[in-house]
Amino acid sequence: MPALKRRAAQADGALSIVLHTHMPYVEGFGTWPFGEEWLWEAIASSYLPLLELLDAGAALTLSLTPVLCDQLEAPGLGERFRAFVQDVRANTHEEDARGLRAGGHEDLARELERSWGDYEHALASFDARGGELLGAFAAHAQWTSSATHAVLPLLASDAGLRLQVLAGVLSHRERVPGEWRGGFWLPECAYAAWVAPALHDAGVRATCVELSRAFAVGAVEHLRPRASESGLVLVPIDRETISLVWSAGGYPASGCYRDYHHHTVHHHNPWANDGSAYDHELALARAREHATEFVAHTAARVRESECGLAGGGLALCALDTELLGHWWYEGVAWLAHVVAECERQGLALLRLDDALERFQPVPDEGVSDRRVTSWGEGGGLATWSGPAVAEMAFATRAGELAVLAAGRRAGAAAIRELLALQASDWPFMVSRGLTVPYARERFEAHERALRAALAAGHDADGAHLRSLAVHAQPQTLLAPL
Repeated sequence: MPALKRRAAQADGALSIVLHTHMPYVEGFGTWPFGEEWLWEAIASSYLPLLELLDAGAALTLSLTPVLCDQLEAPGLGERFRAFVQDVRANTHEEDARGLRAGGHEDLARELERSWGDYEHALASFDARGGELLGAFAAHAQWTSSATHAVLPLLASDAGLRLQVLAGVLSHRERVPGEWRGGFWLPECAYAAWVAPALHDAGVRATCVELSRAFAVGAVEHLRPRASESGLVLVPIDRETISLVWSAGGYPASGCYRDYHHHTVHHHNPWANDGSAYDHELALARAREHATEFVAHTAARVRESECGLAGGGLALCALDTELLGHWWYEGVAWLAHVVAECERQGLALLRLDDALERFQPVPDEGVSDRRVTSWGEGGGLATWSGPAVAEMAFATRAGELAVLAAGRRAGAAAIRELLALQASDWPFMVSRGLTVPYARERFEAHERALRAALAAGHDADGAHLRSLAVHAQPQTLLAPL
């Protein structure tokens, strides 16, 4: 009888949730409304609430980008975060609530006063951890990524690719205790066959890919890991499952959830998506309903009898961590309910490394080698190299080739400027029309600084990138040149 029960459970398939946790390098580059404030808001609204869920034992897969880790261990992080909460957010909540009340909007004012409690709770949680966020995250991190979130297929050379990949792996090995099982998040899920050797040589065993250009959304091919010819295990993200959350009509668009885009003078959000005053209890109840629906839908999708796969399928739901709590205010509460609902509905929720022990990969047969793929618009690389940002893509490649031409004469400052320039964030912001002036300013400044650093060689001053890519040492990463 126990064997029959185990077989029935295995036939029901499983869900893995990968939370890709990333922040561009904003330390020392601007405050309100662009710059370090992004990091402080993510800490308060996403990272600290998520840590409470992880500490409670939720079987979630956490990916940390090295560039985020760089900032979480930067000197003065705690003091600046406390100042943001106590000196900035305390005042802006009070000022905006007073203004709303004076305008006759008592319900909106009360909501702002309630939401100030989120920051108070976050600060208490931060202090209870001794301000040690990197260590708290490291206890749960299984996967790493490239050094500064570069779109790997757009890099110009094998050496440049090795620089990004190996720096990311070294960052994880140095910072995260225990065994690394080879999980590597491809920035923007951007994969091409020619990046596989660098990944393999760095010890990467598995990564996630977007195969919606190869197989229709909802196809069973998205529910099985794939063994590539390079030896990598390629795990398709399941767009059908993800779209329940991350799409124009996904859960965060529900009318009762908090409207991220409608804000007060100081960017607080007391309105719901339907235009009414935000009702937190109503929204939390809706989050529970959506979690129940999400798990039921996924459980049906992966069931052996439904998908036709022996043992059932593996649905991989990959989300940007910052979506939860920051962009989608109720997102962490929804995720907590999902964890509970998986237990209640009997859906196995597995960390991805553990899922790969259970779900053996099928031969990829070259499917993933036929074209470059990503989870960007159109499934390709246009978001980071299309007409709106083509000059940025070419300038980044030119900078990389200039560093390689300099070889051993390229000092640490030049390496760090190159890594900063290669970040996917700057072209993404421009393509999507998000904080375009800031993105262009950052990109152009790093491009100028790279040229100056190459001219100065080992005497270049890189103090403004004081915490970036501390594990990217030129003598190690460029040794073969």
